[in-house]
Amino acid sequence: MAKKLFQIFGPILFAAILLVVLLFSPFKLSHITAKTERKAATALSPNVLKGQVIKEAALNHQNFVPFFGSSEFSRFDFAHPSVLAAKYQRKYTPFLMGNPGTQSLTHYFQMQLITKQLENRKAVFVISPQWFVKKGTRKDAFSFYYSPLQATTWLLNRNGHTKQDRYAAQRLLEMPAGNANHTIKLALKRVANGQSITSHQRNTLTFKQRLLQHEDQLFSSLKMKNNQRKIAQAESELPQKYQLSHLDQLAIKQGKKQTSNNRFEIDNRFYQKRLQKKEKRFKNFEKNWSYVQSPEFSDFELVLNQFARTHTNVMFVIPPVNQKWSDYTGLSPKMMRQFDQKIRYQLQSQGFTNICDLSDKGNVPYFMQDTIHLGWRGWLAVDQKLDPFLTTKQSTPTYHIKNQFYTKSWQDQVHVNK
Repeated sequence: MAKKLFQIFGPILFAAILLVVLLFSPFKLSHITAKTERKAATALSPNVLKGQVIKEAALNHQNFVPFFGSSEFSRFDFAHPSVLAAKYQRKYTPFLMGNPGTQSLTHYFQMQLITKQLENRKAVFVISPQWFVKKGTRKDAFSFYYSPLQATTWLLNRNGHTKQDRYAAQRLLEMPAGNANHTIKLALKRVANGQSITSHQRNTLTFKQRLLQHEDQLFSSLKMKNNQRKIAQAESELPQKYQLSHLDQLAIKQGKKQTSNNRFEIDNRFYQKRLQKKEKRFKNFEKNWSYVQSPEFSDFELVLNQFARTHTNVMFVIPPVNQKWSDYTGLSPKMMRQFDQKIRYQLQSQGFTNICDLSDKGNVPYFMQDTIHLGWRGWLAVDQKLDPFLTTKQSTPTYHIKNQFYTKSWQDQVHVNK
């Protein structure tokens, strides 16, 4: 009987023991291949975003450039940055970090896993006005992209004495994810109060960090999406030689063809699936919406603070909204101008001067693909700024971080005095 039981449960027990040994091993458990890095760069998979090992391996190579944003990256048309870079064999490959629901707080904490890779590098950051709603980032969305490895790594590299540290700890404590682990929770409370973590907490977190890193090494590449076919298909639509006037005509042609079933110049499938049956409900639906007062402004300051710490030279992209749709929904043009002024002030007053501001282009035909996402001509306009920024040598601006942007008064300020 004992022999039969061993034959049944022995392999399971052995596998469990092997897994435990691997998780607690002091050695690195995996090697990330060049193929995996290329796949991950356009995968937009949550496990890549949350993890460390793949991003770290890819960004150790200078040709990969981190692109931070949200859902705009998921539409691989011919003018998408990843497609243009691949087709015209540019010196850089965008490493896309963004998904629906990823906002400033998510990006700040996932940056903690690649701080060395951001040092003295270039990056691109797409700022979505839709992030800046009254309640700020959604707690469920933040939890979905959060990993305890992010918080553990962050805590082990913080002393709790700066405004940035105290604010970040407090924000994480406001999220259910930040309270899920008892040691992390207690450590966050100390940092939020301006204190360093205890020796016992540091030892516990160091042990936990090693375990989480090994989990990441073992499982981060599992179920990773493969968008290479989409990119190859989009590449095939492009001419062999890059010529802006030709590409713009192609963008107009495709835009006209793919927005033929509605008057808002919205992608046919998006309109049919998301809007057509409910169109009348959206009439003046957004007339009281505001993107000017939000905790997101202080969360965004965390991102700027991190870029300043790592001396990262960043191009910020401010996209517009689809004006035909926003006119229908009643979204205030005045409010959108106020948002643009406020976010530009927050950037420029601290030395972040590389800004691709497209906020006034919402009425350009086929600039947007749907209600809020850049489309055919929109991405081409971005490319006119990004390509020279990423391919020419530039000095990193001098940054001057101001703690005023962490205050409630700044979050709520409507009018900006330049």
